[in-house]
Amino acid sequence: MSQQSNSILVIGGGIVGAMVTYALGQSGRQVTLLDKQNPAQGSTGAALGVLMGAISRKTKGRAWAMRQQSLGRYDTLISELQRQTGHTIDYNRDGIVKLLFEGDNGDRWRSLAQARQAQGWQLDIWDRETLRDRCPSVTRASSPFGPVVGAVHSPGDRQIHPQQLTLALLEAARRQGAQTDFGAEVRSVGEQGGRGYAMLTTGERHEADWIVLTAGMGTSALAASEAIDIRPVLGQALEVVLEFPLEPGHFRPVVTGNDIHVVPLATPDGRSGARYWIGATVEFPPDGEATIAAAVEAERHTLWERAIALHPVLASATISKTWWGKRPRPFNRPAPIIEQLPGYDRVIVASGHYRNGVLLAPATAQAVVDMIQSG
Repeated sequence: MSQQSNSILVIGGGIVGAMVTYALGQSGRQVTLLDKQNPAQGSTGAALGVLMGAISRKTKGRAWAMRQQSLGRYDTLISELQRQTGHTIDYNRDGIVKLLFEGDNGDRWRSLAQARQAQGWQLDIWDRETLRDRCPSVTRASSPFGPVVGAVHSPGDRQIHPQQLTLALLEAARRQGAQTDFGAEVRSVGEQGGRGYAMLTTGERHEADWIVLTAGMGTSALAASEAIDIRPVLGQALEVVLEFPLEPGHFRPVVTGNDIHVVPLATPDGRSGARYWIGATVEFPPDGEATIAAAVEAERHTLWERAIALHPVLASATISKTWWGKRPRPFNRPAPIIEQLPGYDRVIVASGHYRNGVLLAPATAQAVVDMIQSG
């Protein structure tokens, strides 16, 4: 098929692929996104959308720079997308509250708060009394290290609904002229005559000036390179319903502790009760899909017990939904991978974001735009 100059194929319809497609469309490129399944599936479909930037331990280098860039973009991006598309995008601006337990190092968190202040970000160290005033439902929380003794509140961090965001990005990209083809399974990628191409399983060949691989767990097979080795790490989640919100008033932050996130959700009009997502476990899968399914089932009970220890009020909640997914983690190298595919001039890999695909999507998209603009 013929393409205009500066045409780009994006392969992968998750949050990173959608963000890259939107950003490239804004820069004036002709973009086509391909995926074998519907958008916002895979790891995006399993994500909780917790944007842990300022409260992360990263303070320098690429890891922090990407977090800071993405957080700075999100506040403008959400209003931009809602204005362009009319889509609802649930976006929690109440920040993240990380519980501190008896065994935690408070001095380390105070040092991080000072570093963040120098970088223009705020972290508030709460004692137990302040935590009781702001989030009274967690004052009885416990962990293997002992009772909760305080918390760190990061008001600049966010939480966003990943599926709503992905669909809004794709709708905005289409209005810019981007094309999407869901149901197009890519068999291989390559280059010929100074252009990239993607071969579909149907035998159809798509050509473009550039190809961007954002296919998550499917990236390694398409890249066919030892340098692009992305392996799965399991994560699972629950959606629960309570009769009343965990916290009174309008302050409803994400609460995290013991590597568990409790995420308050917007309740649609006409529905009673308060809804929450619970998740963010990390499980290294055994071999074989049947064995993975058994491991997920065994871990789900542990997830629920740990969530109740974090928020004892959850013991009265009803589980309305469960799910799990595979997070794409690069093997023996930092996440994410954003680079030219070895041996190719016109193929870019932007994948392997592990637990931070939603958080790092804006910075990833800008990095791809910059790589293409620089040639």
